[in-house]
Amino acid sequence: MIDDNLQKLLDNNKEWAESMSPEFFTTLSSGQNPKFVWFGCSDSRVPAETIVKSKPGEIFVHRNIANQFVHTDLNSLSVLEYAVNHLNVEHIIVCGHYGCGGVLASMSNKQCGLVDNWLRNIKDIHWNNQSLMNSVEPEKQADLLVELNVKQQVYNISATSIVQGAWANGRKLKIHGLVYHIGTGRLSNLNIDMEGEQDLCNQIYKVSF
Repeated sequence: MIDDNLQKLLDNNKEWAESMSPEFFTTLSSGQNPKFVWFGCSDSRVPAETIVKSKPGEIFVHRNIANQFVHTDLNSLSVLEYAVNHLNVEHIIVCGHYGCGGVLASMSNKQCGLVDNWLRNIKDIHWNNQSLMNSVEPEKQADLLVELNVKQQVYNISATSIVQGAWANGRKLKIHGLVYHIGTGRLSNLNIDMEGEQDLCNQIYKVSF
């Protein structure tokens, strides 16, 4: 017997599918040509397509806890490579959000389980920005860490050979950092746009081709 919650999802899908024109699905079936790849948080309150009023096929999306892009994570790297080299996206977006449970957990000493290993990356960001973190009031530190985390992931993406290879080949590829306010539904641009090797946070991350 199907669970009521699952049945509700199936019913909603049927209603949605029947409300769309056949041409809509014919177009989608022919392929995708998104201009954006979105690295966001898994939080159910931050659905990428919904908050930017996007249609299916317009954004290639990857989400994980606290919108991380770790240089050893083959999942994120594979998404980036496919988006850049095969879909030829023009924009890479890292989107965090205020009130992020992953960021808040990284600021505590409570053991959460396997995810602690993942959140260690954010603890490192906190450690590397101690003076800046201590310069703001305690109640504002979580929001600041959310922003610093987004910036670090933008830097991490820019340091990949995938992105730098695209730049070396003359591709117009930009990386952006955004933060979502769940309480207002608005996005804020952190103005850390990167569009070439000259924007790297340090030239030690430059890849020679």
